[in-house]
Amino acid sequence: MKLIFSKNDLSKGINYVLKAVSSKTTLPILRCILIDATEGTIKLFANDMELAIVTEVEGDIVVPGSIALDSRIFSEITRRLPDGDIIIETDENLNATISCENSLFNIPGQDASSFPPVPAIETEESVSLSQFTLKEMIRQTIFSLDMNENNKLMTGELFELKNNALRMISLDGHRIAIRKLPLNGSYNGRKEIVPGKTLNEISKILSDNIDDPVSVYFSENHILFEFDRTSVYSRLIEGEYFHVDNMLNGDTSTKLTVNKKSFYGCLERADLLIKDGDNRPIILDITDNNMNIRITTNMGAMMEDLPAEKSGNDIRIGFNPKFLMDAVRVIDDENITLFFINQKAPCFIKNDEETYLYLILPVNIS
Repeated sequence: MKLIFSKNDLSKGINYVLKAVSSKTTLPILRCILIDATEGTIKLFANDMELAIVTEVEGDIVVPGSIALDSRIFSEITRRLPDGDIIIETDENLNATISCENSLFNIPGQDASSFPPVPAIETEESVSLSQFTLKEMIRQTIFSLDMNENNKLMTGELFELKNNALRMISLDGHRIAIRKLPLNGSYNGRKEIVPGKTLNEISKILSDNIDDPVSVYFSENHILFEFDRTSVYSRLIEGEYFHVDNMLNGDTSTKLTVNKKSFYGCLERADLLIKDGDNRPIILDITDNNMNIRITTNMGAMMEDLPAEKSGNDIRIGFNPKFLMDAVRVIDDENITLFFINQKAPCFIKNDEETYLYLILPVNIS
């Protein structure tokens, strides 16, 4: 095999697939990146048996072939080579020569036939949306996952297709994050749980361009994202997701509208007095046209008044300040609206269309 790449194209492809290289496996082949140039295009593969990424890379195929190379040394060599054309050649003994200008490396490879194949997924029906939108939906929900794996279901987000809309839902036992996207066209109802690791990695390579599309396909056990000549395959999490809609019911008695930037700035200032492990609550005291925010910790005390538009009952309620900050941070609206039931019931932050909804449980401040 002999291939020629620009350093930029090869580095970009390597950085994409590195996200699916296993770091904990005892199988050497799973620590490799597969280079395949047997079918007229050059593709890079990585597969940790839960997440697999395939991306097509621009380059010249002088002699077709394939080989698996250790991902760590391959990526480091590529990163440190000069900014010229990179030539990769292999011999019959699976040795690879990587050269660029006056630099030359020889590293051992592995037989491509031992590399695990990507899952087979039916690609008849897909959900199409922009890469930017999917990236934003992930950003606005992934923070409320519980990645400690005490409950496997809480390490993934629910993808729900219902009533011509896609909902992405995450929760960790203390809060819920929901993003809803109306879709063009009609889709069969579906609920699948996608690992948070997959969403976190894919968000790093999705485009910020609203016009760049991504297609999402589901199979019985896997999900596939296709975009920019790249395919991301992920195993789904098995199990029945929590009945989230049952948690969203309740007659609210207080509605509060506040400037998002001012509210978040106040929360940031309160956070200055919080050390790791300190679970002191932030207290909201809501009266007509005002929200008083205060916190007292071992480091000191802070109090601030914010103008706000209130309807309904006055209320005093406490929260974990991090949970409030996480939700407010990802909302892009100029003003946000909070709904309260009572001092011991969840707070809801949502817009009129409910394209986003955040539920946060209060803490006891008695």
